[in-house]
Amino acid sequence: MRKHHSAIALLREALSGHTGWPRAWASPLPRDRYRVIVVGAGGHGLATAYYLGRNHGITDVAVLEKGWLGGGNTGRNTTIIRSNYLQDPSAAIYEKSRELYEGLSQDLNYNVMFSPRGVMMLAQTEHEVRGYLRTERANYLQGVETRFISPAEVKKRVPIIRLDGPRYPVLGALWQARAGTARHDAVAWGYARACSAMGMHIIENCAVTGVRSEAGQVTGVETTRGPIGCDRLAIVVAGHSGRLAEMAGFRLPVESVALQALVSEPIKPCMDVVVMANTVHGYLSQSDKGEMVIGGGADGFNNYTQRGSWHHIEETVRALVETFPMLSRLKMLRQWGGIVDMTGDRSPIISPTPLGGCYINCGWGTGGFKAIPGSGWATAEMIAGDTPGPLAAPFGLDRFREGRFIDESVAAGVAH
Repeated sequence: MRKHHSAIALLREALSGHTGWPRAWASPLPRDRYRVIVVGAGGHGLATAYYLGRNHGITDVAVLEKGWLGGGNTGRNTTIIRSNYLQDPSAAIYEKSRELYEGLSQDLNYNVMFSPRGVMMLAQTEHEVRGYLRTERANYLQGVETRFISPAEVKKRVPIIRLDGPRYPVLGALWQARAGTARHDAVAWGYARACSAMGMHIIENCAVTGVRSEAGQVTGVETTRGPIGCDRLAIVVAGHSGRLAEMAGFRLPVESVALQALVSEPIKPCMDVVVMANTVHGYLSQSDKGEMVIGGGADGFNNYTQRGSWHHIEETVRALVETFPMLSRLKMLRQWGGIVDMTGDRSPIISPTPLGGCYINCGWGTGGFKAIPGSGWATAEMIAGDTPGPLAAPFGLDRFREGRFIDESVAAGVAH
């Protein structure tokens, strides 16, 4: 039974040595069959399961994870949340996600540490200025609160920034005040706790090795813990989507590459917003622990590595040091990589597949974390109704055959 988190509960447990807290989520043995199987216990998979139960009353669900819960991209990202995308379908699903993030701690009764500190996207060329002014006007029509600010306001909000960089001066920025960050692990843990409380099974260390079907309809999966049957199957495995799709008998228009990031040693608070600099391929924020969280663009070649590389660190840090000179005096604490799946138009796929009863959620590229609640909401709606709803409909697989791309290569292809 899930224990309600509150100030009174925290005080009671503090007085008793914190011995009364139950497990956040159960660790059951897999059953022979479920109504829905979700492959992937990252943020998107867990959110899909949660909204299946919360919005549609479907709780006969198993979430299968080949490793540990949240051990993939959910635990390997830089936690940026924003919704100021150019195209209407993108803005709709990312804004839905941002709105859900605002109330997620209350909804899950679990503190996901959402921090609406604001996200600033620097314009460092005249081309970027024109592009961001276009996005500002598009966002106004979409109902997304964002505005273009001057270099003086950039400096006021981020005193440590250098405006007159040697290569790329800061000419302004696209500013979204209600964007921000959240704690990546807490998002996964909160969703998992809520799913478990609804009776769903979260099964870790259970890798899917095959997809079973009859007469073009999915019937279950083969796993390292034995076969498990299902009526409907959702593949939500980020960078490994192509491999799972191959098991199900179809191909995806995605490429898997590593996205790298690093954090510095902790320092005193010096920056309370998120800054993205797409021209020099870098972005920066400061964590609650004082670490400077640094990331850049994706690798230029296909790979499945989850390690960092020295040449990528050099490229990213060299670019950011020009804009933030104080970074040159910091030591690196740790680095990592995550596997992201890229589509040709840099927009996701939320779609039924050629295999009946099988659905796919993938292709989020470098923007997966910010989309978790909206993605889960849209995918759950699609599974429950057996057809994509308004949020998911534009992101179907058929758009690649029909040539109606949702081109977000500028907004999503380089940074977050």
